[in-house]
Amino acid sequence: MKKLALFCVCILALGFFAGCGKQSVKQNQDLNGEAKDAVLADEPSVREDSYKDSNLEIVNFDFDKSDLTDEAKEKLKRNATYLISPSNRDLKIVIEGHTDNRGTIAYNMCLGDERAKRVRKFYVLLGVESGRIATISYGKEKPANINNDELGWAENRRAETKVLAK
Repeated sequence: MKKLALFCVCILALGFFAGCGKQSVKQNQDLNGEAKDAVLADEPSVREDSYKDSNLEIVNFDFDKSDLTDEAKEKLKRNATYLISPSNRDLKIVIEGHTDNRGTIAYNMCLGDERAKRVRKFYVLLGVESGRIATISYGKEKPANINNDELGWAENRRAETKVLAK
């Protein structure tokens, strides 16, 4: 019984480390679902501590999901229009992935990472240069709403796009 438990823990740990690693995307889909080759450039550094004020919209996710809803895609399209406008083409952004407080720390960090990366991929499909976009996961560590109820959890399942200060 102890060997089985140890085996399960090892498999879970292996799955965690394999699933959350930084990956290059070798094939992606365009907005119509057609496959296209796209290798995403390395992300910019997010070591800067400050963000510029912007009106970029926050997108929310369903429970335990990283899929972009139609509403989220519309918000991201508006954000991308702002980001690719001539006056904003030099802006670098960071996408923060967040979760609600249910689940383990490790699980929520992976889910927040996946949410941020989904948003990044969508921005790239919309024409934002991948080298301008960094991602980070905060999991459940930075809640937007501290209430432990459906409304609070829904507000915390989000990805925020922030403009890095120069």
